[in-house]
Amino acid sequence: MKAIVVHEFGPPEVMRYETVPDPEPKPNEIRIRVHAATINRILDVAVRGGLQPQRGVKPPFTPGVDCAGVIDKVGANVTRWKVGDHIAVAGNMPLEDVPEDTVFEGKGFTGPAGMMGIKRQGGFAELICVPACMGDRLPAHVNLHEAAVVGRHCPTAWNLLCNVAKLKAGEWAMIMGASGNLGSIGIQIAKNVIGAKVIAVAGSRDRADYGLTVGADYALDSSTQDLVAETMKITGGKGVDVLYDNIANPRVLPSAFHCLGTKGRLVTAGAHGGPNVSIDFFHLYDKRISIMGMPGYEPGDREKCYQAVAEGKIRPRIERVMPLSQAVEAHRLTETDPAIGKIVLDPTLG
Repeated sequence: MKAIVVHEFGPPEVMRYETVPDPEPKPNEIRIRVHAATINRILDVAVRGGLQPQRGVKPPFTPGVDCAGVIDKVGANVTRWKVGDHIAVAGNMPLEDVPEDTVFEGKGFTGPAGMMGIKRQGGFAELICVPACMGDRLPAHVNLHEAAVVGRHCPTAWNLLCNVAKLKAGEWAMIMGASGNLGSIGIQIAKNVIGAKVIAVAGSRDRADYGLTVGADYALDSSTQDLVAETMKITGGKGVDVLYDNIANPRVLPSAFHCLGTKGRLVTAGAHGGPNVSIDFFHLYDKRISIMGMPGYEPGDREKCYQAVAEGKIRPRIERVMPLSQAVEAHRLTETDPAIGKIVLDPTLG
């Protein structure tokens, strides 16, 4: 098969499009013919550049922390999957051959685990083997390119808004990074799934206005507008109930924090624009604000996300689909344009 192999850390050119042996599934594994794998700024681009040493990645490795595709082979003990099933898989999973009824997402799993593309082969390949206990069976009519994006970002957004912030219908939510996938998916969950009122925020007029195209009620450009003044006008002086931020921009987040009203909740699962941000503690205790950092998701969230996609409530932003052989250019685009939407690599295109 063809796969991307990183033999040393460095610029995009260190990735090689190579012929490597086809992986064979262990007794409790399934093999996926990959149709989509997304480019992630941190877990793919920064890792390839050697900027995430704390993750313990050792070359040579095949990147790709998510993928979607079609099962083309199953291990001898596998019964819950069959050849031809459409599946998406992402992130952390067991590193050993565990029984297919293993409940990995819960608190009970104690074996060795690691991410695709970090501790085990990633999705930048024509074929990949993963534990049969992992992965999500995709509803009919869910596009495989969209499924790969949803599997990576949507459960995080769902968890932050539904489980952690407990955003309710009719409440106000401010969504930072409106044009990115975590931001735009957050807008759609808040508006289309929960029924909240949404203020989209981004660092330019066009990126903020993108939030309007996916359902936001208002859009604010943090580079030219006073977030606090505008938010108080919009909410009648009340402020927002939930601030959803996965950037931690030290120039913007302090103002956004002041947009939170009484018993407001700030939720986050990212800090690539920070990580250090100044917070007004008087506002924190005077307004009885909660700050909650919570990566990951709860069991069942991923299935809910795919169902929302099937119902047309969530549509991920895909900038372009490129052949796996163009992974170097895809990384370069993601690395140089902070506003670009998600790029999907499709090994079936060459």
